[in-house]
Amino acid sequence: MEEDAASTTAKKTKPDGIDGQGHPKIGSPAGDQSFDSIDRLPDEVLGSIISLLPTKAGARTQILSRRWRPLWRAAPLNLDAGCDLTCQDRKQILFVSKILSDHPGPARRFALPGIRLRDRYARIDGWLRSRALTGLREIDFHYEIENPQLPYPLPPSALRFAPTLCVADFGNCDFPREVAPLLKFPCLKQLSLRSVFVLEDVLHSLLCGCPVLESLLLDGNFGCGCLRINSPTLRSIGISLFCLRERGENPILLQVLIIEDAPCLERLLPLYPDEGPATIRVVRAPKLEILGLLSDGITRLDLGTTVFQKMIALSLTTLIRTVKVLALDTWGPNLDSIVDLLKCFPCLQKLYIMSHLQNGRKNKWSYNPLDPIECLESHLRQVVVMKYWGMRPDVDLAKFFVLNAKVLKKMVFGSDNNCSDKWMANQYRRLQLDNRASQGARFIFKRSAYSTFACNSHTHDLWKDDPFDSHFCR
Repeated sequence: MEEDAASTTAKKTKPDGIDGQGHPKIGSPAGDQSFDSIDRLPDEVLGSIISLLPTKAGARTQILSRRWRPLWRAAPLNLDAGCDLTCQDRKQILFVSKILSDHPGPARRFALPGIRLRDRYARIDGWLRSRALTGLREIDFHYEIENPQLPYPLPPSALRFAPTLCVADFGNCDFPREVAPLLKFPCLKQLSLRSVFVLEDVLHSLLCGCPVLESLLLDGNFGCGCLRINSPTLRSIGISLFCLRERGENPILLQVLIIEDAPCLERLLPLYPDEGPATIRVVRAPKLEILGLLSDGITRLDLGTTVFQKMIALSLTTLIRTVKVLALDTWGPNLDSIVDLLKCFPCLQKLYIMSHLQNGRKNKWSYNPLDPIECLESHLRQVVVMKYWGMRPDVDLAKFFVLNAKVLKKMVFGSDNNCSDKWMANQYRRLQLDNRASQGARFIFKRSAYSTFACNSHTHDLWKDDPFDSHFCR
């Protein structure tokens, strides 16, 4: 009764114009006061807000009031011609042309995700030359490939923004050799190339023209067989050969990646297992913290003077103490190769394992406390095992960490199994969880719909503290 009385009193004392969640109602005095407070913000602040809104929402602010009517035209243009604007091809052409003719510029962002080339090259080139795009800071330019036998040239006008661009994402287009002298981007911090034809000398010229580049994504490109990275600013590299674009006969794919000197590099991310490049050499990357997804698809991996061939250690002469997060794709699973990698990264804190069962694989690895593995003794706090079936090979793999990881906080098992109570009880027994080395460790079984934890190939994912964590450890 006391609670009912208190509730009734609260309802009676709630101010008029406030909804059930404590927010002002639109049209009420409190709501009008809230709108008035926004309306009193300086034009520059309102313009910044408008430029961050989706294209439709930004344009619609013109109808809010007389005060708001000129602000869209004065704010930096954010034009995204994707499905949020319209999914109809003909309307897309009309809307983009209309917006570019109505807005005087400058522009913050221009996105053409999946534009159909057809006979529109001149029109697209005209858009890119529009005064509305003056001072452009972000570009997202992707053709939709309709006929893989035809060329899809990047209009040279797309490079007129080079002096001001901070973010660039190009896809399904061709960088001709003659544009190489134009590839100077003094402000560019994030660069993504997806299914792009780019020759080796052109790509090197492009990267040399980006003196402040911090994030690089190379996803499914062709035309370049070997890439050498020398960058004082680069912090994140994502790379994959996987490509949905048909590339003709015997395309030149990136087979060799050499990190010669990258003093700020923190993340090296081969994005998909078995999709190369075949050889990765890291000569100098003194701040490398996140590495993976490593797999048999990488035939040779050189980390300083330590050499792995298909994830089997040929030498372990260099210990990399900076790496804190490691992701592996292993067939068997192969505990021997995993242990070699643990020895190479003595300060490892998080380990992700994509396990693929192979008949006959035995993982009877005996841990010798007289020859301790440093990360198991002092640092490894989280292990995630995906595609865990609870069969003998992956049970033995998981049990190795249960019994030997002394500071383990959490171990996650992602399984396609239905994880019934009977199956769970059997796994607890087989994994010997009562004998775990870390008494405070938690063991979590999740029925997972994810077949991989390869981080998403979006530039912003490359910047996450742990790009492998989002699906499994929330």
